[in-house]
Amino acid sequence: MLTYFLEPFYFLFGGLCIGLFVQKWVIVRIHRIAQRTHWKWDDIIVNSLGNMPLIWCVFAGAYGYLWYSPIALEDKDLVQKGFISILIFTLTIVCARLATGSVEHLSGKSKSKLPTTTLFTNGAKVLIYILGVILILQNLEIKITPVITALGIGGLAVALALEETLNNLFSGVQIIASQLVRPGDYVKLDAGYEGYVTDIKARSTTIRAYPENNRIIVPNRILASSIVINYSLPEKNLWVDLSVGVAYDSDLERVEEVTLEVAQEICQGLEGASAEHKPVLRYEEFADSSINFRVRMYVDAFQDQFMIKHAFIKALHKRFNTEGIEIPFPIRTLYMKNEKS
Repeated sequence: MLTYFLEPFYFLFGGLCIGLFVQKWVIVRIHRIAQRTHWKWDDIIVNSLGNMPLIWCVFAGAYGYLWYSPIALEDKDLVQKGFISILIFTLTIVCARLATGSVEHLSGKSKSKLPTTTLFTNGAKVLIYILGVILILQNLEIKITPVITALGIGGLAVALALEETLNNLFSGVQIIASQLVRPGDYVKLDAGYEGYVTDIKARSTTIRAYPENNRIIVPNRILASSIVINYSLPEKNLWVDLSVGVAYDSDLERVEEVTLEVAQEICQGLEGASAEHKPVLRYEEFADSSINFRVRMYVDAFQDQFMIKHAFIKALHKRFNTEGIEIPFPIRTLYMKNEKS
């Protein structure tokens, strides 16, 4: 009698021991081998398994007891369907992890072609879970046709109730598919908000303001309909403009020579500046108190312009003082007309 009650424990304990051996010894060593290879897919597969081998071994022990136990055949079939449903559920979890890892790996490999976003990874997981639920229902011999019909009838009401949410969802898909705004890009919206795009979710896009590091949450439908300046497309490198003015009696040839020398020194000495592209100077206008010109320097990324402007202004001011070149401030001259009384 005691043996009868201990039989389930034997099977479960045996499955647990085998599972711990597989999990702590086999999987750990496979994971170490995968880390030493340059092929990334083996890491994705091993990471997708997680603790599932242990769970599978325990259920294998329970399943083994099921067939050796004196349970009625009808009850065995019912329990068997439950076991298979649980197995499908665990395989669905593994496949969802595998899909997420695959999307992230392909995103890092193709970069601009397939950006890694929460919307994309969550979408892949949702599709896997929906397929898993369908397989579980079929295993339990539950007809899914009436369920699909009911969902079709209520679909219109749900769509009307979730109109704004669905609008944001499809706008997010459109943003990802267009590749005009990607995670990591520095963008500026027509509303004045600007910063780095950190993620595109089902409802909104997250932008990290620079340099404040505040989070700006923009609904996808607003982002899709806004005028957006993307400073990272077609490439992250960009020209930086800086306006300068000199006095009217300045030697413009000497001013141009000195300014370009200073700009070239800044481009060669600072990280983030490009020495391959020579600075450009163009005179622009005769202003009220000065002759204004614009200096253009090439930088590697949007955030590099601030330090380069900072260094250039200090160096140019020092050099102008040495050369005797005047940077005038606005002066207004009043001419008084004498009238005879």
